[in-house]
Amino acid sequence: MFQVIFNEISAAEISQLPTLEQLEVLNEFKVRPEDLEGLEEKDHDSPFGQIERDGKTLYRYRASDVRLYFEVSDDHQSVIVHRVLNRNTFQDFLFRANLPVGDEEDALANSKQFWELIEEGEKARRV
Repeated sequence: MFQVIFNEISAAEISQLPTLEQLEVLNEFKVRPEDLEGLEEKDHDSPFGQIERDGKTLYRYRASDVRLYFEVSDDHQSVIVHRVLNRNTFQDFLFRANLPVGDEEDALANSKQFWELIEEGEKARRV
């Protein structure tokens, strides 16, 4: 199982959730290396998804109404959570960005605004 590391931004985002929802999400979010294998084939029942752009791989985890966007560290010992977004906020984001709402990963992979959110999270201090 990977160690989970939140940065300042993702820690602040998850802290905005009601306490019980925070506990549910954190209890549910357990990532093992085998969970991330074979995500290239789309499995809409899986809570995990994979987003790629310019050779960079980012993962998504769905937990109730929350989406956690993370990457695996270079040493493959931990996952670094860059953003924690509420599903409703995410839908609003897709609408505002005029993206097709069909396939979540494909839409995000092509969204400049989404990658700017992720890059902001990458640059944030880890807590």
